Amino acid sequence: MSNVGKEWLRRARSRRTIVALVAAAIAAGSAQPLAAGGGTSRGGAGEAAPAQRRQAPFDAQQRPPGDPQVVARGQALYGIHCRGCHGIDLRGGDLGGPNLLRSQIVLRDRAGERIWPVLRDGQSTPGGSSMPPQALSEADARAVAVYMHSVLARATPQGGPPRGPELDLNIVVGNAAAGREYFAANCASCHSATGDLAGIAARIPEPMTLQNTWVRGHRRGAARPPVAVTVTLASGARVAGTLVRLDDFIVALTTADGLRRSFSRRGGVPRVDIDDPLARHTELLGLYTDENIHDVTAYLVTLQ
Repeated sequence: MSNVGKEWLRRARSRRTIVALVAAAIAAGSAQPLAAGGGTSRGGAGEAAPAQRRQAPFDAQQRPPGDPQVVARGQALYGIHCRGCHGIDLRGGDLGGPNLLRSQIVLRDRAGERIWPVLRDGQSTPGGSSMPPQALSEADARAVAVYMHSVLARATPQGGPPRGPELDLNIVVGNAAAGREYFAANCASCHSATGDLAGIAARIPEPMTLQNTWVRGHRRGAARPPVAVTVTLASGARVAGTLVRLDDFIVALTTADGLRRSFSRRGGVPRVDIDDPLARHTELLGLYTDENIHDVTAYLVTLQ
């Protein structure tokens, strides 16, 4: 046999030996798992303690029980600042807030250290909803966190809601006269108590639904009012329709006859004018106080 053939045979045998050793190691590993120190799990200096081989418990499993008084205080604050978006059971509310029972921030939080910055600074999710900063002290935010954790602690093993009857809270706690004044100053330019809102409390008798409806500008499940747009080209020609898309690079719309048009944007050309029926509602979301919301709701409840 030539020297080349001998070398090829030597390497082939070497590869077969390596494969056999790996297979033996795998077989041995299935019977005796390797310990952290390099030995087997049975006896000897290399034995690994069971705690070393297990993953550390999830943060939600390591929290001590919350103080009942702090839980009650946090529940009251949650009802004022969070319930509208995240729901009475933390699973998401009428204003589109996410499910807090699955939130990594809530699950990884121990005592408010992760929740407090979000409440203090607000949070924006690309392509999703935005939460404005909340007027809460750090102590209040930690109380809210303790309440959230208490809900998780009382959930069923399958992640169901806390046991017990659903609470029917009375949210009509504002000043109707103050709400009327606020409405006149901020809402009367678009709405009228004797026009489009006449009898609104009879049409929407549930106060919570009424409050969520006027804050968001339309009823949950109803189609959002279309946004009108007018594009003025460099030539002076104007194209109007319903807005489909608008960003720094393109504006797209559908004309009255159903034709889809799109235009590239560079700086201020073409000119784009937007008429969004809900623009004022969106603007006020960052300006409302809890008192404003409760007062306006109390006023609207009187419009039977």
